[in-house]
Amino acid sequence: MGRPFGIPVYVSPTWFIVAAFITFTFQRVVASQLPGLSVPLSYLVALAFAVLLYASVLLHELAHCVVAKMYGLPVRRITLYLLGGVSEIEREPDTPGREFMVAFVGPLLSLGLAGAGFGVYQLMDPYTIVGVLTLQLWLANLIVGIFNLLPGLPLDGGRMLRAGVWKLTRNPGSGTVAAAWTGRGLAVLLVAWPLVLALMSGQDPSWETLIWSMLLASFIWFGATQALRVARVRARIPQVDARALARRAIVVTADVPLAEALRRKDEAQAGAVVVVDHEGRPTGIVNEIAVEATPEGRRPWVAVGSLARSLEPSLVLAADLRGEPLIDAMREAPAGEYLLVERGGEIFGVLATADVNRLFTGV
Repeated sequence: MGRPFGIPVYVSPTWFIVAAFITFTFQRVVASQLPGLSVPLSYLVALAFAVLLYASVLLHELAHCVVAKMYGLPVRRITLYLLGGVSEIEREPDTPGREFMVAFVGPLLSLGLAGAGFGVYQLMDPYTIVGVLTLQLWLANLIVGIFNLLPGLPLDGGRMLRAGVWKLTRNPGSGTVAAAWTGRGLAVLLVAWPLVLALMSGQDPSWETLIWSMLLASFIWFGATQALRVARVRARIPQVDARALARRAIVVTADVPLAEALRRKDEAQAGAVVVVDHEGRPTGIVNEIAVEATPEGRRPWVAVGSLARSLEPSLVLAADLRGEPLIDAMREAPAGEYLLVERGGEIFGVLATADVNRLFTGV
């Protein structure tokens, strides 16, 4: 839809579902407050409210992204979808203070829009189309701002709670766990609260309220669950050690038959084959998947160099890498295998992405 502040903005097809739902439900509000409007025009006003509401959501998400970019965090995009908007910030803030500010600025902007809308509404005729839209928009922004301040992931208030626990414990993982479990509690409360209110009043609960509460509860529950999963993954990142995970490698020239290279590898009890030129400089790594796909009957006639991926500079990693720097290096150049070298350039071994992934299997 555009690139405000250089940030791509997308609209998910699910937005049209919620836009239709808002238009249908809000039309009755418009008709009751402006009884002189025709039915088609009342639906048009309701649709305008849905569009303006999501424009407010976009401003909310832009606030997150602009502050994130101020801190040097890369922002991939903003997507407006069924339950609001999501900002895809590719890296987490490196301090709890920055985490708090990136999270807090969204609800702050929504509350600011609500305050500004309230002030403008005082100067308007409430029985006009603009007056009705202004009233509903400042109320909606007030609700969005307050709702997002609730202390549970994936809401902004949950990220603020995470930042606080992170600050106290000096452990971002502890903050994530605390905020995610609080989020799960909020999800349960969102479903239970309208049912309890209906039971206490002796009336049947509104189906519209139940739909919204269940949608929001599902969003919060699954978001909190995903946050817990990410926390478990991140807890294992320090275990990712290039030296510990490296496969011992043999070196061969590109013209050696695959069958012979595999024989030498088995004889040396190695786990990888590195192709070198006639001066001993590494030029490629034999791809394990390509080897498995080659029938045994053809292996004596296939040169090992034809199954090797050329060694680009990004595929050569220091053997001392571990933890987050190692993950970042692999993320920047996705591949099946990487050559590990010592500081002097000597070959240490080969790091297979599959071996790294096994550390996170089942998380």
